[in-house]
Amino acid sequence: MKFINYLESISGIAVYPMISLIIFFGFFSLLLVYVIKSDKQHILELKNLPLEKELTSTNKISDHEQRMS
Repeated sequence: MKFINYLESISGIAVYPMISLIIFFGFFSLLLVYVIKSDKQHILELKNLPLEKELTSTNKISDHEQRMS
């Protein structure tokens, strides 16, 4: 017996794909609203965060190299 036959035998199974679609659509709709309404300066800070960490770690390496010399 194939898997699809098991699903067809379950009563009310058709509601689960609709619930999944609603959850998926709701999540990404809320995410879109959050991105549109968020502060642009905060987005720029988050965008540059990896670069700031890289510069900080580079500075720490430079400081360590200076102490070793």
